Amino acid sequence: MDFTKAIAVVTGGASGLGYASAQKIVAEGGRVALLDVNKEVGEAAAKTLGDNAIFIRTDVSDEGQVIAAVEKTHTHFGGLTLVVNCAGVIGAGRVLGREAPMDGSYFAKTIQINLIGSFFVAKAAANLMQHNAPNADGERGVIISTASIAAFEGQIGQAAYSASKGGVVAMAMPMAREFARMGIRVNTIAPGIFMTPMMSGMPEEVQKSLAAQVPFPSRLGRPEEYADTVKFIYEMAMLNAEVIRLDGAIRMQPK
Repeated sequence: MDFTKAIAVVTGGASGLGYASAQKIVAEGGRVALLDVNKEVGEAAAKTLGDNAIFIRTDVSDEGQVIAAVEKTHTHFGGLTLVVNCAGVIGAGRVLGREAPMDGSYFAKTIQINLIGSFFVAKAAANLMQHNAPNADGERGVIISTASIAAFEGQIGQAAYSASKGGVVAMAMPMAREFARMGIRVNTIAPGIFMTPMMSGMPEEVQKSLAAQVPFPSRLGRPEEYADTVKFIYEMAMLNAEVIRLDGAIRMQPK
């Protein structure tokens, strides 16, 4: 797929990994819709990116909002060829907390946003992508979702988060197999510890401690490195149903 002609939906696009991906898409000549719940930040981000970007306030856990946003993107730009799912919540909490067991609604909300939200976006986008004209390889679109190394080495307190990201990992293969006949590839990126807005708000000593745990390079991941991986996946036709760990070889300890 030609990245310079990408027409993309990026969820969580107002900041962090999503915004870095949107920046990359626009810088290379593509067009992008930023889907995010933060209206003020989202509108400012789209304005900064220029005419090839729009913002659509979207709660990915709401299927109706997702369908409307994806269809609006398709209408506005005259097509859709790429999805980058970055919207999500982190949070932490022990299953058996000091005061009481975890509230089931907290677990459900994490799954609803991180996993089901990614499913809603992928489904709505694939429904439109299947009608694209194929390229020489028969490709019509690419869907990229964001998991986490917590899907594989969840730490104490990450039961909900790890379950949601593990679901994102598990979902890639069956969707890739189903969408193969349509020429739509499905891949997943599992980032390690990245310099996101949440991370930048932590004390410097905490950032340094986390960076020191990364074997090589011993630093936090940069959002632009995630964006570079998005481009690589989009352009590499043989990459399908894959989960790419982007983590500097870190393997998380129990806590």
